[in-house]
Amino acid sequence: MNEDQRRQVRENAKYLQAVRPIDPGEIHEYVEGVPHPAAVRQVLREKAPALGLIERADGRFEPVADGPMEATVRAIDRLPEGIFRTLEDALVEQYGPGWPDGESGEALRSAIRDFKRRYLLDAPVTYDERTALGYAIYHLPPYFAAVQYALGELLADGLVPNHLRVLDVGAGVGGPALGIDALVPDDALVEYHAVEPSQAAAVCDTLLETTGRNFHPTVHRLPIEEFERGDQGEPEEFDLVLCANVLSELDDPEGVLAGLLDRLTPEGTVLALAPADRNTAIQLREIERTVEEQTDATKYAPTVRLWPGKRPESTSWSFRRHPDLDVPGFQRRLDEGRRTDAERACEETGNRETDGNQSGDSDHPGDTDGTGARPVPPAGSGEFVNVDVQYAYSLLRRDGKTAVEFRPDPGRFAPMATMDEHVTDRIDCVGIKLSHDLAEGGNPLYLVGDGSQHVDHFAVVTSESALNRDLGTAEYGDLLVFENVLVLWNDDERAYNLVVDGETVVERIPA
Repeated sequence: MNEDQRRQVRENAKYLQAVRPIDPGEIHEYVEGVPHPAAVRQVLREKAPALGLIERADGRFEPVADGPMEATVRAIDRLPEGIFRTLEDALVEQYGPGWPDGESGEALRSAIRDFKRRYLLDAPVTYDERTALGYAIYHLPPYFAAVQYALGELLADGLVPNHLRVLDVGAGVGGPALGIDALVPDDALVEYHAVEPSQAAAVCDTLLETTGRNFHPTVHRLPIEEFERGDQGEPEEFDLVLCANVLSELDDPEGVLAGLLDRLTPEGTVLALAPADRNTAIQLREIERTVEEQTDATKYAPTVRLWPGKRPESTSWSFRRHPDLDVPGFQRRLDEGRRTDAERACEETGNRETDGNQSGDSDHPGDTDGTGARPVPPAGSGEFVNVDVQYAYSLLRRDGKTAVEFRPDPGRFAPMATMDEHVTDRIDCVGIKLSHDLAEGGNPLYLVGDGSQHVDHFAVVTSESALNRDLGTAEYGDLLVFENVLVLWNDDERAYNLVVDGETVVERIPA
């Protein structure tokens, strides 16, 4: 179809969208040359984001509804079959039906071990084709789930538009994109732009073929710094900017994040995700605080600043946790795959030589013996199974909104910034619940914060009662009021303990 015919299709669609559903079988009769309805449908699909159209199940098109998206995040237990099969097909195409076994399985396992080690050492990761496929095997399922849970707060608060424009920075192999596609309803319109300079973009392209008819993806194979400098054919503003497991890999994460805030619509949100490990989770908090000081950004969730003009200085190793996913077959197959003689010898001798040398690709740097070698877990050990859905996240906005619209009464509540004045006293205070139970047996222990704290604060339950049960049942990010809580200093942890006992009342306050 030539450009003039395409123009006629667009003009007819603009006219009809205000009148009735657009039928390609009707429009084609009004286009010069009477092109086939399938050609008209293809043009409408390409232009749907610009025209604000969704494609219905019957093949007709209609305007996407205005207003917030109506979607609910439910428990996620597995990766959808379509994504599962597409990834396995890509592995078979690259390595053959026996991809988990022999040299190909060894290469993939080595790639996964290597990038896990590099993450823990804060070392850069180069994503060649093998590494990208290894990343998809190991990381795609948890990120598919994590982005849906993280967006749940925005959806519940009506802050995700039905016509959603997404910029995904460092999109990797597309886990978050696939999660968004699974989350949004059929009558929503998603205009998705991925920025991914590495060879992971090829895997992302392949997996994005599984998305629905009203999910319109574009992958930009260039660094975010270059993307920000020039017009790449993307919208000027986005409703959602995603930074999933990427900020820790940038040379200037604060500068990039500040620039991305400028790409938001007036009611848009930046969602930054990071692994739940200590280094990256704490780094995420440091980045958000720096950007908050340098821009007009507001911390929407989860670490809401309850006291006006106050910002936290605590370490805040804070992350959210959800039920594990079912183990995908491709992870199990790689974990149990048949080892080569060299790989088997490594397991038997306790030395890792899967790359032909002792590179020290340890999952835990402290496990090495100083020579760069450590025992290799045997086949079927679960080393290549990753179904833990736990992540640190940050939601930033520019409109001043926060998930918890509560301002404490200074005449009643003590800010955590002043907790040194109240050691051994019983006080009233407020805080956001920022962890699951951190105790490994013994008294339940939870990280809490009010956005003013200089060091970490932990609520520890020494005597549970009906009056304080809300502490244990509250969700991550919920606001809690503590009445008559005992303040103690924990010298070992260099933190304050808020001791919740039989005299303490803890009440969850709806946001």
